Amino acid sequence: MLKRLLSYFYPIKIYSQQSALSKSLEITWANGNLVMDSLNTNYSYGSLQRILKLGLKNIGFAKIKKMEHILVLGVAGGSVIKTLVDDIQFKGKMTGVEIDSEIIKMANQFFNLNKIPQLQIIIDDAFEFVLKTTEKYDLIVVDVFQDTKMPNFLFESFFIDRICFLLKSKGFILFNTMLLNQAENLRNHKLISEFKKEDFAIKSIPRVENHNELIVIEKLV
Repeated sequence: MLKRLLSYFYPIKIYSQQSALSKSLEITWANGNLVMDSLNTNYSYGSLQRILKLGLKNIGFAKIKKMEHILVLGVAGGSVIKTLVDDIQFKGKMTGVEIDSEIIKMANQFFNLNKIPQLQIIIDDAFEFVLKTTEKYDLIVVDVFQDTKMPNFLFESFFIDRICFLLKSKGFILFNTMLLNQAENLRNHKLISEFKKEDFAIKSIPRVENHNELIVIEKLV
């Protein structure tokens, strides 16, 4: 409790671990909350939770609450899953895909992710998973990072087409991106401007927490 109180004045690191995939990972008390950070950015809770919660609000909490199956690509500490459970009271099925098993061990230890009964965690590469899955989803959250870097495949038309195919009728994709330079700005502009899929709508929520842009894709039929 003392560390939590002191964290309102300065961050207090309580655990750190090296991961072959994610490099440095830390659990820190910050402003009274436990957060997970990589070397250069917030991985779960903290600013990331605020960013994704804003995207979920944009889609509509009431709409999400009625959904049946949500896919989360890039689980990390599970902050978006906690938002779905605690703030939205989502009762349906959740599938979380995370490439780094060490992150999931930390998420279970510090954030009790393994105590959420309707959540299934799959250790796999996001690209490989979307190729293999035969399920359809009401909402797909794409939050795939390695520190501040995003894999190139996320912005390729094949991947975008595939996750659009995996949506149920009237489903949504919530895609969290980070913009740190002009090349990344152009990358997002290209994705949005060239997205011409019939029966789908795309929009962006720019400059969330300074460096993030949310992209929302909706299946209209």
